[in-house]
Amino acid sequence: MIEWVTRIVGDAGPAGVFLLMALENLFPPIPSELIMPLAGFAVAEGRMALWAAVLAGAAGSLLGNAAWYELARAIGAARLRPLVARHGRWFGVSGEDMDRAEAALRRHGPVALFLGRMLPAIRTLISIPAGLARIPRGVFYLWTALGGLLWVAALTGAGYALRDQYLKVAGVLEPASYVVLAVLVLLYLRHLWRSRRTG
Repeated sequence: MIEWVTRIVGDAGPAGVFLLMALENLFPPIPSELIMPLAGFAVAEGRMALWAAVLAGAAGSLLGNAAWYELARAIGAARLRPLVARHGRWFGVSGEDMDRAEAALRRHGPVALFLGRMLPAIRTLISIPAGLARIPRGVFYLWTALGGLLWVAALTGAGYALRDQYLKVAGVLEPASYVVLAVLVLLYLRHLWRSRRTG
């Protein structure tokens, strides 16, 4: 994956960063922790301007999150609840989970959206309950953009600071990411097995 991301960032520049960050929020297995530091590495090599890398990454992140938010807002909690009741166990989600997420977002909307952009997995998933809870669009887009911009800038800065050391770090991170993915798959299978026993 590192070679593929490196090639897109190197060949397409800011447009590639934008595309990858949009995809990262639609298909989380492509991590921003890999994309943006590689963009920072490209900045350090003089192949991209720092401001262009950061803005492209933040815009791609916002677009990906907007897709989930608008989809969830269009579907609405009322239509989703019967599906969750029937099939939620396949995804580890219950009606109670939806209620808690919506209540937390209504209570701490801006803070949750802002901080959620910097937490793995939560970064993308928080857009769905935000849409279901019908968080006002102005609140959603403002705080999503600010949190995403800060996160993207930090990752880009890390890649820039590491420069040529980044590829050495990435060489360790990629195998580790497969281990994490395998653990997540095992946990999901365990959850299915337990839910079938209790269902």
